[in-house]
Amino acid sequence: MSGHSKWSTIKRKKGAKDAAKGKIFTKIIKEIQVAAKMGGGDEDANARLKQAILAAKDANMPKKNIEKAIQKGTGELEGVNYEEFTYEGYGPGGVAILINTMTDNKNRTVSEVRHLLDKHGGNLGTSGSVAWMFETKGKIVVPADKISEEDIFMAATEAGAEDVSIEDDVHVIYTEPGNMMSVRKALENQGIEVQESKIDQIPKNEVKIDDLDMAKKLLKMIDMLEDNDDVSEVFANFDISEELIEQLEE
Repeated sequence: MSGHSKWSTIKRKKGAKDAAKGKIFTKIIKEIQVAAKMGGGDEDANARLKQAILAAKDANMPKKNIEKAIQKGTGELEGVNYEEFTYEGYGPGGVAILINTMTDNKNRTVSEVRHLLDKHGGNLGTSGSVAWMFETKGKIVVPADKISEEDIFMAATEAGAEDVSIEDDVHVIYTEPGNMMSVRKALENQGIEVQESKIDQIPKNEVKIDDLDMAKKLLKMIDMLEDNDDVSEVFANFDISEELIEQLEE
């Protein structure tokens, strides 16, 4: 059973706050539309759409919003045509950054991403420059107050998970991307509550951040990127020391 990254904990908490403010709805709706456009509107025959719908339900999105997004993706309703692009770059201190986007205007998006990186001491890289520093994994989050470390580890590994990480008030289960849905279903069949599940980019190695100003710059840069309507998710390969966490939360 592995330990955990402090940056991972901060990112998860920020995601919860964004969901509470409704900011996450726009991004999920885009994902549903793109998934439906690419694989059709039947979630049983479209694994990506099924996962997007689960994410919508985890975020308490109304059913009518989900249905409308599917219909826009399949063309039953008029909607914006979104395309996916991933940009790679660097933040302050050489931290690797992966930026997933969904946009109806690639030129606008790449211009805004480049501007935000430059503004906060980073720069846009070429395709393939940092993607190799990350591994694609399925990630399932389970509330820690509902099940012990030993029990979740046994249940997860028996269901086909690769590892379980402890992050403050949750257990985080990692799987091969193609196994995530089956592991989630197996856990739920055992009565284990799943808080969320998603495909994540896990850094192979992390840059340790011990400087408060550097940590603030990185977090500010990521905040600004994630606040951009075209950006669906940002991944970074840094970790923040215990001491800085306390200072950042003051």
